Amino acid sequence: MFSYPSMADDYYLTLTLSTEMELGGNRESVLHYAEQMQKKYADMRNFYARGDRDYVLEGDKDTGQYRWCAVESRRISSGSVNFESYVDVIEQHHTALEVASYALSVSPLDCEALDLLAGFDFTYRGNHNELVNEALGLCPAFEPLARMPGATFINNEPNITLALDDDCRVQCRVSIETRTTPYHVRTGEFQEDQLSVYVTARRYGSLNPGMNYSQALAQLDNICREVLENYVAPSVLEPLARTIAMG
Repeated sequence: MFSYPSMADDYYLTLTLSTEMELGGNRESVLHYAEQMQKKYADMRNFYARGDRDYVLEGDKDTGQYRWCAVESRRISSGSVNFESYVDVIEQHHTALEVASYALSVSPLDCEALDLLAGFDFTYRGNHNELVNEALGLCPAFEPLARMPGATFINNEPNITLALDDDCRVQCRVSIETRTTPYHVRTGEFQEDQLSVYVTARRYGSLNPGMNYSQALAQLDNICREVLENYVAPSVLEPLARTIAMG
């Protein structure tokens, strides 16, 4: 497994289960879920509500390295930021799904989508869109367009989504999000902001008969690792980090 800290300024791994039906959002079930997660991960001590049906349990964000989990009306999430061990975070996500199955009565049938997202943020002051072009290049068909006299990049956010099964239910998306606006380009006043790279492995729909959420997550984990290690790290993350360092 490659070294996450060497790849970006900030990095995170997030699991999201979106359900077809509304979750049991009563006080007892949500607190039971949070208590079971805290029992396994004692550093998650801060519990609070965002709105009527959005509850969060998280560690100390001021440290820059923390875990969190959340329960919404039709979504369960688990995440870790700037972690030391990828394997440890995957275990956290397995725990979140296991606890949700009994604390929140989540069934393998009740799956709209299951996502595993690896994110990488690069802090950069300048035109993010120009940076992406310099580090990664353009599709050859677009290169002449980019050489138009007086042309300046104001949006350059490559993304690609691949289906990994015949039914197109298992997919992987690689995308880049820039945060340079036309105002920044027009005024030449670039703020120090984060350019993000996302790798999302996703499974749509109810799980197959006999499959549980742990098995579904293991499948997404394998996809995410393969795409990161063999493709995104050498072809996207390393060129971006190198170009920023040289600039």
